Amino acid sequence: MQIDILTLFPEMFDALNQSIIGRAIGNNLININLINIRDFSKDKHKKVDDTPYGGGAGMVIRPDVVYDAFSSVKKEGAKTIYLSPQGNVLNQNKVKQLSKETHLILLCGHYEGIDQRVLDEIVDEEISIGDYVLTGGELPAMVLIDSVSRYIDGVINKESVDEESFSNGLLEYPQYTRPEIFLNKEVPEILKSRKSRENSKMEKR
Repeated sequence: MQIDILTLFPEMFDALNQSIIGRAIGNNLININLINIRDFSKDKHKKVDDTPYGGGAGMVIRPDVVYDAFSSVKKEGAKTIYLSPQGNVLNQNKVKQLSKETHLILLCGHYEGIDQRVLDEIVDEEISIGDYVLTGGELPAMVLIDSVSRYIDGVINKESVDEESFSNGLLEYPQYTRPEIFLNKEVPEILKSRKSRENSKMEKR
């Protein structure tokens, strides 16, 4: 899967190079391309925002710089998502749908938002990760990437995906491992007997 991220703060995405997602990138299962929106500013100071028409607090990101950044990566068949608190809340069904896409373009807002005209022009869907406001769209974009990547073939074991929380509409059950007794609390007996049966089967093989 190709994922292009339009952002003012590309360095925030360094965290994606760790753990499971980092391995998926290293194995070319996911390709993440960071596009700094500031690179498309025609202002000598690389300014990308301006005061809002009609007044009000804060600054609004200009439509021209966003459009030029978008145009640098736009290809036929790409799905463009704007990470926004006004969007539809991300859930597991949406995650599965997005995992079937071959090319995602994620637009991360900041300040008081992005000029509506460019959003109307380029965005296919707005997605939120919850009913609260963050300082920008970078953290929601990372949440979306992490959740979607798990459903891409080869990223993690398919059995793990099928059994995890929300995959069958139920929350995942509590998990236990060694030591068998911790702070005077034992692993539930039914799990110990199940593990014993599994070990016996492996020995017979």
